[in-house]
Amino acid sequence: MNARIDEVLPRFDTLPRASLGFFPTPLQRLDRLSDRLGVNLYIKRDDFTGMSLFGGNKVRKLEFLLGEAKKNGCEYAVTYGATQSNHAMETATACRRLGMKPILYLTAVVPPDEADVRANLLLDRMLDAEIHIVPIEPGETEAEAEARSFVMGAARAAELTLGGRPCIDIPMGGAAPVGSVGFALGYVELAQQLGALGLTADYLFHSTGTGGTLAGLAAGRKLLYDGTRIISVSASPKDPVAYPRKVAELGNTVLRMLGSTLSIDPELDLCVDTSYYLPGYEQPNAAASEAIRLLAREEGLFLDPVYTGKAFAGMLDYIRTGRVAQGDTVVFWHTGGATALFAEREILGDVF
Repeated sequence: MNARIDEVLPRFDTLPRASLGFFPTPLQRLDRLSDRLGVNLYIKRDDFTGMSLFGGNKVRKLEFLLGEAKKNGCEYAVTYGATQSNHAMETATACRRLGMKPILYLTAVVPPDEADVRANLLLDRMLDAEIHIVPIEPGETEAEAEARSFVMGAARAAELTLGGRPCIDIPMGGAAPVGSVGFALGYVELAQQLGALGLTADYLFHSTGTGGTLAGLAAGRKLLYDGTRIISVSASPKDPVAYPRKVAELGNTVLRMLGSTLSIDPELDLCVDTSYYLPGYEQPNAAASEAIRLLAREEGLFLDPVYTGKAFAGMLDYIRTGRVAQGDTVVFWHTGGATALFAEREILGDVF
């Protein structure tokens, strides 16, 4: 084992953790696409995290978030997202595994059809989560509707806790320091797998939303003094100054929790690319649809139109335009979310 990895791993054992996922998730070489694109391309299969067929990257965060919640005696968990939120569905699934009761506040970015409930919202209903659909009111932005949902969820969590039924309030995407610890550990896991193959990655591409995954990856990279460049392809609009600062602050809290004095610099250590999400969150685009078709037809693997499709499209553009050099080793972190392929047509777009 790499000496640095050997030194870092015990730090994670000091934190409460629930056993939810199937780790390590596979690291798979994409042979046909590697030949076609001229790079050494691997995919990190966090769509295989479990606990069910519909696992994804949030399971890494939930192991630590709900591990702490169970230690603190929580019976309920409140969280947030859009109506087709992967995080919300994975939280509800994890709660049921641990004997907790899930409460979801879901912003109707794409209003669901109650006569034809689909994808993650269908799974939420099967899990018997307490679901609150939060509409975007006339003249209200998506962010303003989300902010209303946070107030409502906090009030519900406080009501339960004051009533003697302790409730954890999990931020959207699990973007809390305790959750991001899971992705710092995930980065170490990837380094172990690459090391076993005698490889180091020149680039790591992934989709970023609320920033919790990125914060954890950046913290893990810092702990290992790793030279891999992380390219974070945004699934929604981000403030070019405030967002990296928020992610760096989150990642630095993770480092402190793990006993490190190292720091993430938002300008030097983070690369958030907002070039590929338009026309908006949960709104498909042609490049993402092409990326979804390409991976399916070349490798038999599936991406989603909201997160991984747009991130994979960004990676393809970096390779095709020479920003990633021929012969480089590239890892794409598949964060899951293929349930969106069965969501409303407004989300799915033209994938076939």
